[in-house]
Amino acid sequence: MVEQVGIIGLGLIGGSLARRLNERGIDVTAWNHRPHPYAAACAEGIRCVDTLRELVAAGPQVLVLCNPLKAMPAILDELQPLLAAHPEITLTDVGSVKGMVREQVEQAGLGEWYVGAHPMAGNELSGWTAADPSLYDGALWAITVDANTAYERFLAVAELIVEDCGNRLIVLDDATHDRAAGLISHMPHVVATSLINELVGNRDRNIAAALAAGSWRDMTRVALTDPNRTRAMVEEDRVNVEHLLRSMAERLTAVADELRDGDADALGDFFTEGQPFRDYKAAKGQDGGELAIPEHGWRQALLESARRGEAIIGFIDEHTVRLRVHAM
Repeated sequence: MVEQVGIIGLGLIGGSLARRLNERGIDVTAWNHRPHPYAAACAEGIRCVDTLRELVAAGPQVLVLCNPLKAMPAILDELQPLLAAHPEITLTDVGSVKGMVREQVEQAGLGEWYVGAHPMAGNELSGWTAADPSLYDGALWAITVDANTAYERFLAVAELIVEDCGNRLIVLDDATHDRAAGLISHMPHVVATSLINELVGNRDRNIAAALAAGSWRDMTRVALTDPNRTRAMVEEDRVNVEHLLRSMAERLTAVADELRDGDADALGDFFTEGQPFRDYKAAKGQDGGELAIPEHGWRQALLESARRGEAIIGFIDEHTVRLRVHAM
């Protein structure tokens, strides 16, 4: 297990991670751009420091960037000379867009230290006051690697996720991650926002809002997120989101045409096309046995495992993992 972790940023995601690791007996040191969460964090046993230099000097095995992406270049520039003197520290992050972060890390000269990560956890709230260790209950993480990622660096982040957080993980390349995140997160945020915009623009909005119940709540929950935070996330994955929105617009236009034309067969096809996903949601994952991770070609082997619907749930040794399978 990783025993010492550094956290940069004590917002919703970073604060929840710090609290979860702390509860599970991990030595957590944190830095935040403003000290307002420090009193509450220290009261729970999380050590808080005033500078990034102090954070690195605390000797974390893994340093997790939980700061907003707009702050990433400045933080990485400050970290570069500090980490250059500490090659034993592995750098990771929790950002929802991986390609952009890797570019920024490499521009700062820290590519050798870096392994990308993205926990599929969150809600519409923000800040330390919303931080909750249970936010990570049952969470799946995506780890992203490239041709230069050292296996030892991957292993440090993987053990942090599986052993310290008690979560599952899959391993991807940056581009695959960003396409998938655009499909299941970034594009849906835009769609949810368009739904509330449609309501606000309707003259019967007060009646509609009064009638809104479970389905409206579930479809629009993420639209309650800070709009600046959502906009930043969408813009960071703009190429994938643009493509997905145009595809979604074509689907919706086709349904509108089918309603206009009374095309019952086409409408039936539309509402049944997604049945494999309904079946997937109704099914439960099952034990997937073990996977031996090869010394050579380990990146591709783990990507293929993810595409089979397999997730890593534990390590037997450094090159053998236990799997859980949930696939369509």
